[in-house]
Amino acid sequence: MARWNWIAGISLSCIGCVADIPPVADLTQVKGTLVLGRVVAVITGETSRIYEPEVRFFEVEDQQSHARFNVEIKSEDRHFAISLPAGDYRINRVQISEGPFMSMAQLNAVFSVERDGVTYLGTWRFGVDSPRYGRMVALSMVMDPDDRSEADAFLVKQYPGLHGVSITATLPEPSTIETRLYEVMPYPRYPRYFQRHVW
Repeated sequence: MARWNWIAGISLSCIGCVADIPPVADLTQVKGTLVLGRVVAVITGETSRIYEPEVRFFEVEDQQSHARFNVEIKSEDRHFAISLPAGDYRINRVQISEGPFMSMAQLNAVFSVERDGVTYLGTWRFGVDSPRYGRMVALSMVMDPDDRSEADAFLVKQYPGLHGVSITATLPEPSTIETRLYEVMPYPRYPRYFQRHVW
């Protein structure tokens, strides 16, 4: 009984450990530095699924306070503009959704946010492998001139008060990552035998 109480206590203490934040911060909520970028997800091989891959969220962690934030993208192609305090951050993980199918991948890339101004993190391209055993995702973070122009236009439209503000462009390091995708719940209503498979 004591063991279960201890487990329940640990579970309750973890509630709220990760804060969900929208992909675009409201202007009134922007404090410190605005972090700007773009997320794109594409399938890199053949698939029998009718759904295109989307980035459901990615998680970043403050390396000093260890506060974690889930940035809810829910799109195959979207700009994000989030307000973060100055400091060093790590991109921990990403969740990919394909309709009812969801997959998770662990990441390890770091970036720094300077005090004040805007930090531009480039375009993050998630290349999602075909559904299969040992499925992989390749992340490539790039500085594309056309994407930068679109990001500048997005910034001016979304935050007209920041027009002319200093923008620091930097890529997380490493800028390329290839890692395993693991299927996670919730899962389509298939027999449990199929739920055991890792795609």
